[in-house]
Amino acid sequence: MFPKAKSLLAAGLTLVALSSVQALAVTPSPQMIEQFKQLPKSEQAKLAKQYGVDLSSLTGGSSANAQVTNPTLVGERKSEKACVEKDSYSAKRQSNEEGLVFCDDTKTKSKFVLNEDGELVVDESEVTDAQQTENAEKAKKLKLFGIELFAGEPSTFAPVSDVPVPSEYMVGPGDTINIQLYGKDSNDYQLTVQRDGAIQFPELGPISLVGLSFAEVKQLLKSKISHSMIGVESNISMGELRSIRIFIAGEAYKPGSYTVSSLSTLTQALYISGGLSDIGSLRNIQLKRKGKLIGALDLYDLLLKGDTSHDLRLQSGDVVFIPAAKAHVSIDGEVRRPAIYELKGKETLADVINMASGIKATGYPQAIALERFNEKHLKTVLSLSLKSASDKNEIIKDGDTIQVKSSSERIDNSIDVVGAVVRPGQYQWKKGIKVADIFQSIWGDLEVTADLDYSLVLRQANAHGDIKVKQFSIGKAINNPTSVNNLTLQPRDQIIIFKYAERGEQLAPVVSKLRKQTRLGEASQLVEVNGNVRFPGVYPIGDKNRVTDLLSAAGGLEEGSYTLSAELTRQNVNPEVGVSLEHKAINIGKALKNDNANNVKLQSRDILTIRTLPDWQETRWVTIQGEVRFPGTYSIQRGETMVDVLERAGGLTHDAFTFGAIFLRDSVKAKEKEQVRKLADELRREIAAKALTKDGGTISFEQAQLMLNQLENIEVIGRLSIDLRGIITGVKDADLQLEANDELYIPSKNQTVSVMGQVQYPSTHRYIANDTFDQYLEMAGGPRKRADENRSYILRANGSVIFPNETWFSNGTQMMAGDTIIVPLDTEYKDTLTVWQQVTSVIYNSAVAVASIARINN
Repeated sequence: MFPKAKSLLAAGLTLVALSSVQALAVTPSPQMIEQFKQLPKSEQAKLAKQYGVDLSSLTGGSSANAQVTNPTLVGERKSEKACVEKDSYSAKRQSNEEGLVFCDDTKTKSKFVLNEDGELVVDESEVTDAQQTENAEKAKKLKLFGIELFAGEPSTFAPVSDVPVPSEYMVGPGDTINIQLYGKDSNDYQLTVQRDGAIQFPELGPISLVGLSFAEVKQLLKSKISHSMIGVESNISMGELRSIRIFIAGEAYKPGSYTVSSLSTLTQALYISGGLSDIGSLRNIQLKRKGKLIGALDLYDLLLKGDTSHDLRLQSGDVVFIPAAKAHVSIDGEVRRPAIYELKGKETLADVINMASGIKATGYPQAIALERFNEKHLKTVLSLSLKSASDKNEIIKDGDTIQVKSSSERIDNSIDVVGAVVRPGQYQWKKGIKVADIFQSIWGDLEVTADLDYSLVLRQANAHGDIKVKQFSIGKAINNPTSVNNLTLQPRDQIIIFKYAERGEQLAPVVSKLRKQTRLGEASQLVEVNGNVRFPGVYPIGDKNRVTDLLSAAGGLEEGSYTLSAELTRQNVNPEVGVSLEHKAINIGKALKNDNANNVKLQSRDILTIRTLPDWQETRWVTIQGEVRFPGTYSIQRGETMVDVLERAGGLTHDAFTFGAIFLRDSVKAKEKEQVRKLADELRREIAAKALTKDGGTISFEQAQLMLNQLENIEVIGRLSIDLRGIITGVKDADLQLEANDELYIPSKNQTVSVMGQVQYPSTHRYIANDTFDQYLEMAGGPRKRADENRSYILRANGSVIFPNETWFSNGTQMMAGDTIIVPLDTEYKDTLTVWQQVTSVIYNSAVAVASIARINN
C-alpha cells in the first residue's frame, strides 16, 4: 500500500510545491490528501520535506513550531441597542455590523460615535443630566452575585482542544492516539479511533479500544508493542480529541446546540453558551443524559469555596438544563460583598452573611435589620443580632432584605488632646493614666505659644452629653507630677491646652456648651472677670475653683492693678424672695498667698472686678522739635503743662519764631476728621436735594461723587492754635496741659509775607513793617477778574484767620511776619453777556406786566 500511495501522491505534492511558486489552478484532490493522512507520520514528514511542502497545509493541523491558541469564544454582552451616525460610520467603515442601529432610524437613549482608533464609543455630549443621574442610581443598586462570571456572549462554536487529558478519560471514536516508537526501530504514528472503537496499527493490525480509559489504552498498547516488537520502546499520548454535541436549555443566555470538546464540563459549557439569563439559577444547574438526571451543579460551591467536585464531564447528547431561580435575598450595608444572593434551601442569617464574606470591621453585628413581607403582604422589620444563637439561625425567606448597620465612630477608650500641642489627636486611655503620662516635656510636647498656667479637662457628666470642667496648670503638672495639677484622667476626656493669646476662640465652644446644658433651670457654671486683667471675659469653673484660679484663667493681673481691694459681686438666689446682690471686698495680694478669707471659692455667675491703682497711667510721651536747646521726646505725667516741658527742653533759642509755632494734638485731629465727615454728609444731602428741584443740579453725579471722595480723603493734621509767646512770658491763661503724643514744632524766624489765590502773580514778599493788606495785594498785581475780594482773608503764622478791616477811618490792616494772604475764587461770577441777558429779560417781563395792567384798567 505504501509504495502505491507514494507514487500517487508524488504528482500531487509536486503540484503543491509548484503552487507555492506561482498560482496554479491544479491542487491535490481530497482523495489524495486523505490517502496522505493515512500514511505514518514519519512518511508524511519525509514526503513533505522532499517536495518542500508545509505539512500543515495538507493535514490541516498545526506545524511543529506553531503555538497553540484558543479562539475567543465569548465576548462582552451588549448592554443596550445604541445608535450610530450614518455619516461618521460610513466614512470609516464599509460594512454594517450586526446589532447596530442608525440614529436616523430610531430614537435611543445614547448615541455611539467613532473615536480616533475607529472604535465605537458612547458620545458623552448626548448624555443628559437626567440620564447621568439614572445611571448613577443604577450603579448603586445591588447586583446578582455570580452573574458576572458568565456575563458574555458566544462568538464562535469552535471547541477548545488544548487542555490536558486526564487518565480516566474514556477513549472513543474520533479521538487520535499519538504513538512514538524508538529503539531498534523509530516511527511516529497518529492513529484515529474508528467508529467501531478500534485503531489500525500498521504493524500490529486492528486493536479494539472500546470501553477503555486513556490510562488503560496506554497500558494495552505498551503491552502489545513490547510483546510484538522486540527492542522497541513506546511513548503514547492523546492527539486531537473528538468533538461532541450537547444541548443547553432552560434559562441560558443563548440556549441551543453546541459543539464542544469531549473533555468539556458543565462550567465550560456555561461559559461557551454565554452563561445564564437574569432569572437563571446558579445553584441548580442540571445535567441530563438520555432523559435521566445525572447530577446537579451548585455554582456557589465554585464561587465561594473553589469546589469543582460536582463539575461533571459531558458526553455526546447530554442536556445542560438551567431552571429559573426560585428565591433571592438582598444583603447590604457593612458587609464585604453586598449583593443579591440566591437561596437554595433553608439558609439561615449566618449562612447569608457568610455568602457576603462576613461583616466588615465597621459593622455592628448586634444591629441587623431584616425586612420581610408578612402574610398580609405588608413589609415588616425584624431586629436581629449575631450574638444571639436563635437570631443567627433565623431562616431566610424569598424577598428578604438584610441591612447590616455600621458601628459608632465614637472612640470609647480614648483621650482627645487639642490646642497648642505638638501632636494633637487621640491617645489610649489606661486605668490610672495622668496628664504627665501624655505630656512628658514642655519643650518636646507643647508649642511655644502654649499657656503653661491655664488648661482644661472636659469630662462627660451624664448620658445627655453634658460636660463638667476641671482646671489645671499644664506647666506644673509636667514639672511636678506629684502636684494636684497632674489630674487622673477618665475615658473620653478632652484636654485643652490654650494658646496664650487665642484663648477666647478656644473657649467660645466650651462656654456655649455650658450655657446650653442648663435645661432644668440650674445655674450655668460660668464666672466673669473684668477690669485690670490681661484677658477679661467669661470663664468656666469647676467644683473647686477659687479666685486665684480665675486670675490664672484671665492671664494674670495687668500692670498697675490695685491688689489691696478687688470687688466680688455674687448673686444670691432665693426662690421665695428672688435674687439679691452681694458685694464683697477681696484682697488680691492675700488671695495670691492662699489666704482662705480672700481666696474664696467661686460660685456660678460671680463677677470679679480688678481695680487700677489711683492715678495710675501708662507712660505718656510728647515731642518738641525746632528752635529749642534740647529737642526730642519727653515723658510726662498727668497735669504737666507746656511750660514745664519747655523748661526741661532748655528753653527757646534766639532764632525761635514763637508766633509761628505749630502744635499738633491727636484729639484735635480726631475732631477734625469727624467735622470733615459731617461736612461731606451735609454736602451729599444738599446735592441730592438740589437734584429734586426745578432749577436742578449744575454738576453731574460723577462730578459730585468725585468731589465728595476728595473731601472725605482730606488729610487733617490736628493743629491747635496756641500763644507760645504768652506761655513763655508766664501768662497763665495761655499755658495748657499736655496730652499723650502731643507735638510742638518751633520754626526759626520768618520775615516773609505770601500772597496766594486769585491774584495776578501769586508770590512771596519780604516783610516790611507797617505795610498793609492792600499794599501786599498790589505787590502781587492785584486781584483777578474772577476773584472774590470781599471774602479775602489773612492766615496768621500761628494758625489763626482774620479778615482785613478796611474802613474810611483806618489806614488798613497791617501785616505780620509769616502771614499769608488768600484771595478766593468767586463761585457766583457772571460775565457781562450773561448779566445783560438777565437784565433784558427782567425789563421785558416788567413791560409786559405794565401793559397788561394798563389794559385791565381801560
